[in-house]
Amino acid sequence: MVELGLQGEPLELADASPLRDDVSTDEITPLPILTHYDDKLGRYPYTGFKAGEAFPIGTDAIRASGIEVVVAGRRYGKGSSREHSPTAEKAAGVRLVVAESFERLYRQNADNIGLFTSTDFGLVARIRAGEAIPVEDLVAGRDALAAAILKSGGLLRFGQQFMRDITVPPDAQDARPRTLFEKIVARHALATELTQAHPAPGDGAFVRADLRFIHEYYTGMAAHMLHATFGRSLVLHDAGSIVVFEDHTSYVAESPAHVRGGLVPNVHRLVEAQREFAAAYGLRSHRTLTEEQAAKDDGTNVAGISHAMVAEHYALPGQLVVGTDSHTPHSGALGCVAFGVGTTDIANAFVTGAVRLTVPQSLKIVLDGLLVPGVTAKDVVLHLLALPFVRDGGGVGKVFEFTGEVVRRMTTDERATLTNMTAELGGFTGLVTPDAETVRFLRERRGIDFEVEPWMRSDDGAAYARTLHVDCTQIPPMVAAPGDPGNGLPLMALGERVRIDIAYGGSCTAGKREDFDHYHAVLRWAADRGLKVATGVELYLQFGTTAVRDHCIAAGYMDAFERVGARMLQPSCGACGNCGPGGSVRADQVTVSAINRNFPGRGGPGKVWLASPPTVAASAIAGELVSFAELQARHP
Repeated sequence: MVELGLQGEPLELADASPLRDDVSTDEITPLPILTHYDDKLGRYPYTGFKAGEAFPIGTDAIRASGIEVVVAGRRYGKGSSREHSPTAEKAAGVRLVVAESFERLYRQNADNIGLFTSTDFGLVARIRAGEAIPVEDLVAGRDALAAAILKSGGLLRFGQQFMRDITVPPDAQDARPRTLFEKIVARHALATELTQAHPAPGDGAFVRADLRFIHEYYTGMAAHMLHATFGRSLVLHDAGSIVVFEDHTSYVAESPAHVRGGLVPNVHRLVEAQREFAAAYGLRSHRTLTEEQAAKDDGTNVAGISHAMVAEHYALPGQLVVGTDSHTPHSGALGCVAFGVGTTDIANAFVTGAVRLTVPQSLKIVLDGLLVPGVTAKDVVLHLLALPFVRDGGGVGKVFEFTGEVVRRMTTDERATLTNMTAELGGFTGLVTPDAETVRFLRERRGIDFEVEPWMRSDDGAAYARTLHVDCTQIPPMVAAPGDPGNGLPLMALGERVRIDIAYGGSCTAGKREDFDHYHAVLRWAADRGLKVATGVELYLQFGTTAVRDHCIAAGYMDAFERVGARMLQPSCGACGNCGPGGSVRADQVTVSAINRNFPGRGGPGKVWLASPPTVAASAIAGELVSFAELQARHP
């Protein structure tokens, strides 16, 4: 069907069904394509789209076909916050995407650049019949703000017209019970010509962010947009609350996808574009840390993955944080509202201080019981992802408020795994009510004596779209089969063991201090028994931040890592974004990884299984997917 569509053959919707669900932004614009940020993106939409074992949509195929309307199934645009995806579609000539449902970030990014999206399949027949579709029909069902942005041609043009006067009203004392999310948003709400200061769920709104951050894959595009719209005499709003990270490019010279595509020079230009922008406007910047730099490090270079760095150095309970990445909810573990935005959103926020959102509903996720030994927060998330309610899109665009006995007993690092992977759950953000554990983390990790204020909790009787109880005593070590993080199943349910070629421990999800405690517990046990990484298997462990690296050195972990044969990597996103060691280079390779998503092509051409840190480490020793308990049973 794809080939017929590209050839201009007329297709009936019934003939093209069933429609493809879960089309990810990794498939619309594979990560190497992100080295472009202008009209060149129009050459590449859907080049990562996989049908069976084939990639039927090549470079320039959409432009050449003249396709203007794309039709798909549920959860279109799931995955990262990359605005490159709708930008590539629009630059290739696509004017409208019709799907059964959309991921929040993708749809908001599309709005911001003036690409229409709709869930009205009646439009398909009308367009095929040659009917002229009024703009009002294209924005039917959207909130007033989204409709106004689309009618204006995008967010920056909207901002020029409607965001001249922004006021910050006091937080009105709302008599009704409110969630913690609602309270934080109310304290950061802004009033504009077209938006209210106290919006209800479903309303479009603008809020003030305490922190705005960006990384090198987006800064060049943001700068290009801003300078093209406003010229180079920019005045950034509250530049002191903007932070710039280099966290994707430390090992790009070892990324097979980038080397094979000749893209390494492009990436270096992205880095230079970010450095120039940061220098021009005096922005705080955390630069990448290479092996050579690490050897010379005197302890003053603070580097790492943006999400982990924000939690380690910046975010505080009750704040509102935005960043150009879908895993920004990581910091929600501290009790703040943190969410990902696209490039146009952050560009607009740089000059206005205002961040757009459509106010979401909240879900209460109650994690009851106790975790059995060997089960981690990663296993809990993989279990949640496999629930029919989540798989069917029940969490799309919603706030995930994690609570219950299991959460109360979790450390902040483990809570961050839950909130970080709200992105995979389809949520707007995730958060945990701050408590004594939050105070401990801030004191011990950051030297801050923080006092949790009485308002920093959800009120009894607050409204939730749904409350989901999970009996965590029944959750075993989990894995997610290749293709989607929602392909979760108990490790022991595998019919036969899966041989692996690569094991990777790292990423914002699994490069934290406690994750390395898990890696070390397994690998110290193995080293003490003379065991090493299995023959034919490569094990990569990549620190999330320099603080995590320093913790491992101080705790004496490096000895066990070296004895089993692990390769240690400096802080960076690395294999998680297919931009460093730990990804596959051949289609026949199998990886077990502690990263957060395993969409086709995400970790190279091979198959990627997701698992918890202890399962990744145990599998590296066994040469196949096993839990730590099973590995121990094999070597009594």
